[in-house]
Amino acid sequence: MLNEIYAETKDHMEKSLEALKRDYKTLRTGKVSPSVLDGVSIDYYGTQTPLSQVGSVTAIDATTIAVNPWEKNLLQDIEKAIQEANIGVNPNNDGDFIKLFFPPMTVDQRKESAKQAKGMTDNAKVAIRNVRKHANDQVKTLHKDKDITDDENKKAQDEIQKITDSYVVKADDILKAKEAEILKV
Repeated sequence: MLNEIYAETKDHMEKSLEALKRDYKTLRTGKVSPSVLDGVSIDYYGTQTPLSQVGSVTAIDATTIAVNPWEKNLLQDIEKAIQEANIGVNPNNDGDFIKLFFPPMTVDQRKESAKQAKGMTDNAKVAIRNVRKHANDQVKTLHKDKDITDDENKKAQDEIQKITDSYVVKADDILKAKEAEILKV
């Protein structure tokens, strides 16, 4: 019974860390990533479709992304969608594909990205603590229903706190690595 609660707690906390890593992909680092365009979609035959599903999106080098549509008639739609997404660059359409030239990040932009990463990490820690609260509530319910003893209740809450502490440390470690990546010139 308690082992199931521990396993479920770890699983939910792991998902919080995975969500944090997904959030980090939207941040700009020193090297551009095609994931910068993940939120951009176009109207493809009446359906909002992500760019990655209507063409190839690749990083050519540290500051350039190319979007090569599988249907050339989509070039204008893609160009317009990128402009409307307001990602900080203007698309260059050469008739075959679209290139996005990102200027190198300034020190202030890097600090701002690092600050955003910290905010995302704080949100992940809140999610981890919410999982802890839910697990503790389950344990308290078991104790109230006399399914576990006072000692088991105390041990279970201590174990849940240990699990929580380990995941908070993991979130901080992920943040340190991301900050180093962002601030590296």
